[in-house]
Amino acid sequence: MEFINLKAQYKEYKAEINQKIYEILESSRFIMGEYVSSFERSLANYVGIKYAIGCSSGTDALILALKALDIKKGDEVITSPFSFIASIEAILLLGATPVFVDIDEKTYNLNPLLLKNAITPKTKAIIPVSIFGQMASLIEINKIANGIPVIEDAAQSFGASLVDNNKKYKSCNASFMATTSFFPSKPLGCYGDGGAIFCSDDELNDKLRCLVNHGQTKRYEHSFIGFNARLDALQAGILDVKLKYLDSEIALREQKAQYYNKHLENVITPFVENGHQSVYAQYSIRCKDREKLINKLNKCKIPYAIHYPIPLHLQEVVRNLGIYKKGDFKISEMICNEILSIPFSPFITEEEQDKIIECING
Repeated sequence: MEFINLKAQYKEYKAEINQKIYEILESSRFIMGEYVSSFERSLANYVGIKYAIGCSSGTDALILALKALDIKKGDEVITSPFSFIASIEAILLLGATPVFVDIDEKTYNLNPLLLKNAITPKTKAIIPVSIFGQMASLIEINKIANGIPVIEDAAQSFGASLVDNNKKYKSCNASFMATTSFFPSKPLGCYGDGGAIFCSDDELNDKLRCLVNHGQTKRYEHSFIGFNARLDALQAGILDVKLKYLDSEIALREQKAQYYNKHLENVITPFVENGHQSVYAQYSIRCKDREKLINKLNKCKIPYAIHYPIPLHLQEVVRNLGIYKKGDFKISEMICNEILSIPFSPFITEEEQDKIIECING
């Protein structure tokens, strides 16, 4: 049994993907060019935003977003302690200080009720992480931010949405800027690394496009210290094919998640807020005795993952800052001790789900 069945997805779209790869190989246009531009337009149209800028990974997307805001040493950036390390790598690489706000116990997203007290005159950006496929409470966070740039870390939530006051917002179009990842296991994944940044500001778009390509404004003319962070044409072409099927896959994800929700016992299943549509980047459950459950899964030869075993404030690279200690963010620490992800994808079969359910419930 696969933890995420990427092979089944490839077989579903194999003819189109192979044709697109062949077309790009024949063109010999592998860096920048029409295939990347076409995908960027498709992305922007899907999200309903003015600009989408493809880049080399979701991590680089975060670095580029903060770099475009001139984040530097002495600045503070607020984010969640319950996420993958990439969420703070960008902050630390630019010399800024991560400021954590604990998460909501049900959604695992940054708790907006705690946000106001974390804001100081040094706060230059807020990065809510839309974890496990559900958008953070971005409308509320935007109001509390009161002009401080909010950057949605949508590495796990591309395709998700929320409704507020009868208005629908898609992930990557509910804040000042947003970033996402196209790592193969994401809801929209490529066959390598890739990512994107989203914005509606003309000047910001221009700057980001320079930063992605060595800070270049014209050929061999460089106005910024940039990066080699371009999305390559092969990945863009593959993603452009897969984007057409994303909504149908999201519907399948919802169906498979509801099947788990209905049949799993003695564990806490994912909570989705009213008005939110999750894309279930992972299907993560909670249990008080995780080791016991892991032993059961091992005996049944069912793969699993822990997303995430250590909260960010207790990672060595953060502990070395001397700012945080164990007990500072109790909800995040509790979730890290209880969370467990089980096999899930749009292509998981009911037979596979039944085997997993029987093992967990037994």
